[in-house]
Amino acid sequence: MTHIESTISASSETFQANRAGMLDLLGRVRALEERTRRASAAAKEKFEKRQQLLPRERVALLLDPGAPFLELCTLTGYRLDNPDPDKSVPGGGVIAGIGIVAGRRVMVTASDSGIDAGALQPKGLDKQLRVQEVALENKLPYVQLVESAGANLMTYRVEEFVKGGNLFRNLARLSAAGLPVVTVTHGSSTAGGAYQTGLSDYVVMVRGRTRAFLAGPPLLKAATGEIATEEELGGAEMHATISGLGDYLAEDDRDAIRIARQIIAGIDWHRAGPSEPKHQAKPPRYDREELLGIMPMDHKRPINMKEVIARIVDDSAFLELGAGYGSATVCGTARIEGLPIGIITNNGPIDPAGAMKATHFIQSCCQARTPILYLNNTTGFMVGRHYEEAGMIKHGSKMIQAVTNATVPQITLFCGASFGAGNYGMCGRGFHPRFCFSWPNAKTAVMGGEQAAQTMANVAEAAMKRKGGEVDQEQLAKLSQRITQNFDGQVDVFATSAQVLDDGVIDPRDTRAILAQVLSICLEADQREPQKMQFSVARP
Repeated sequence: MTHIESTISASSETFQANRAGMLDLLGRVRALEERTRRASAAAKEKFEKRQQLLPRERVALLLDPGAPFLELCTLTGYRLDNPDPDKSVPGGGVIAGIGIVAGRRVMVTASDSGIDAGALQPKGLDKQLRVQEVALENKLPYVQLVESAGANLMTYRVEEFVKGGNLFRNLARLSAAGLPVVTVTHGSSTAGGAYQTGLSDYVVMVRGRTRAFLAGPPLLKAATGEIATEEELGGAEMHATISGLGDYLAEDDRDAIRIARQIIAGIDWHRAGPSEPKHQAKPPRYDREELLGIMPMDHKRPINMKEVIARIVDDSAFLELGAGYGSATVCGTARIEGLPIGIITNNGPIDPAGAMKATHFIQSCCQARTPILYLNNTTGFMVGRHYEEAGMIKHGSKMIQAVTNATVPQITLFCGASFGAGNYGMCGRGFHPRFCFSWPNAKTAVMGGEQAAQTMANVAEAAMKRKGGEVDQEQLAKLSQRITQNFDGQVDVFATSAQVLDDGVIDPRDTRAILAQVLSICLEADQREPQKMQFSVARP
């Protein structure tokens, strides 16, 4: 393979400006994540009085010490719970990620019950549905640490109730796919949320704390007039001895986590580790710190994405396909921590030749069973008479077809712009990549705000002329400003990640480590053969 020769000057003003901009954005991301942790930890005194662990303490105790934990979708719901950016608490009311438990790689979700008693926050449902999808695709056991007040009746929306059925459907699908669903019900599991417990293969309940019922005392009294205590209706001892819902009765949170770890340890799967004999992996020849200063904050400024590749692949070695053909679309193979990977990225818009080359490369990766990484940095497919005549629609469609039907794991990383149909051709969220992450500077939109404003201003001006009136420049200016603000308010990661349009915003310096982790997850999944069944495991 050819070793990429970097031309980046880390001492240049441009590099330093890029680095400062990236660090500022990364600081905002980390500050929001810390805000969520502090909000949850503020309930510590209340939890200690109840002799309970905080949600993140439960997760930490569940995971193997020192093992990596890939937390997902940390900005979920940002500014959707509260439009004030200084008061919004992201996370969706759920902690979720992939970690190692008793040597087995699992998906972990935990109700963030330190915040609003674990009630689901805006987009929390979408976050849970996404992590269930990841678990299904990557054949991961699913561990739930449940303590939730359920839906917030003050902000009830019928569409969320209906969509919520997918949450329970997926639990049944996980079980039927041979992927054990292990649930520790630390506290409340009420109404529809009771089925989080009921649809589990293994249920651990905590004496004196677990509450699982379809109707709590207030609703029961309102519906039937019956009066009963929470313990009588759905306490741990009742479920462990009478209803049969509880399989294991724990004395406290720590004991419950101990039992859950024992359950996972009993799964007869290979322990998490190398998915295949690795080639001797050499680190990149360039410092990962330099990833902070490569990408410009202005997506209109050009960048050679090979500079990014050089800092994430083994020995900075990259075998490029067709470098002289459709050169704005870069395709080639490399290794990350010894694991093979095909890489597609952009040094500008995608032209017909670039689309054809990418289509060929995707198909060749499928033939070789090589996972594909998409490093998004494109303003879209080329437009104009010349490109239409050259078959841009036809060849762009071929690329989209190849992405859609690829038979190997596809991983997407938004490094810069991801605009228009380029987002589709580069395996955007709508094309269900196995994993999808963003750098803090990434931008996603159908087009740039200025471009959208100019387009609509041209349309409005033409309409004014057709009607025979004068062109109202003030009205056009207001229209342009309104459209620009609308686009700019939705283009950055603080908006897109809040909507669960990625799996999280990552530090560019962590890119190689995270890619190595998810590649291992994908390869383990492809080698694993769980015992599939026609039905999920039914409770006695």
